[in-house]
Amino acid sequence: MEESILTRMGDGQRVKMSPAQVKEELLAGTKDAADKGRVPELTSAELEQLFEIIADKNRVVSVEPGEEIVFSDDVSCVRAIGDEGAAGGVGLPISRLLAILVHERGYAQDSATFQMPAGTGGNVQRIKQIIDAEMQAYETTSLLTTIPMFYEAAPSVLWYFQPNGPYDNPADLLPQGKISEAREASEKAAKRLTEDLVYIGKKMYLVGCDAFNFDTSASGGDAEFYANLNIVSELKKAAPHMPIEMGMSGEFIIGMHGQITFNGKRLAGMFPHEQVKVAEVAGVDIYGPVVNTNCSKSFPWNLARAVTFVKQTVAESNIPIHVNAGMGVCGVPMHPTPPIDCVSRVSKAMVQLARVDGL
Repeated sequence: MEESILTRMGDGQRVKMSPAQVKEELLAGTKDAADKGRVPELTSAELEQLFEIIADKNRVVSVEPGEEIVFSDDVSCVRAIGDEGAAGGVGLPISRLLAILVHERGYAQDSATFQMPAGTGGNVQRIKQIIDAEMQAYETTSLLTTIPMFYEAAPSVLWYFQPNGPYDNPADLLPQGKISEAREASEKAAKRLTEDLVYIGKKMYLVGCDAFNFDTSASGGDAEFYANLNIVSELKKAAPHMPIEMGMSGEFIIGMHGQITFNGKRLAGMFPHEQVKVAEVAGVDIYGPVVNTNCSKSFPWNLARAVTFVKQTVAESNIPIHVNAGMGVCGVPMHPTPPIDCVSRVSKAMVQLARVDGL
């Protein structure tokens, strides 16, 4: 009788599968990615290697010495001060500054992220209002840290739509058949977002910001991605020595506008290996692709699918790829505290099969 393999579903639920079932799931996952993204499937040898990673009896797996890669992230301080239920943190009653020091000196992370303060909800408009305080806080923290520290911002157009912003919401206009009005609102919001984040980026550059991290880019669709790319282009002119990392929000650029282009390329419908090319043109220094985890599918299916997309992205990229490997992306189950057995297998697979530069 075949020995079963203990694995998980996309929501983190424990399941047992036979070796044959795991191999079927791996094949189905890579075929799905190849079909949707029009990219090559994993080879039989790669699928066998991926099977060995999943079937490893150890709870935590790792790479061999010499294969280690660097980490960047968007939640340095949240790990310490965030609540366990929503943010996956440990809820320590400490400041942002102390949380980053713990992240550096206790967790030994390769880089840190100075995240926007609690209460802003990621709203760039609110950050702009307190930019002087943010500049002082970043500079103070930077003087106490050794590792590179990114300033993180979520470049979202959604805050510029009603009821939070001045422009009509395309999600309300489109069901009414007001296509041109929705496009106009998206373009106006994209323009305002670009102006605000370029302003913030220039200010942070004045206090010696090590790098900028645009997190969950294109969450509002193609108009937002257009704004994100323009922000990078403008900041690279004003702050040429400040590296920029762009982490995506999804594997597929949603066509909320549908016609908007950057460098002659239509943004709607782009998959990671296509997104990275326009990101390069804009001036992005580190790109973080995302492949969405399907909670109703198995971990092997999700991981094979993610590796297929990311492998092609690495092959076509001329800049470092730091794959997003957190909650609900790139094979990691959708859970506030992702299980280490899955996270370690995702990490190993991305290093050995996709050949990513970082996580």
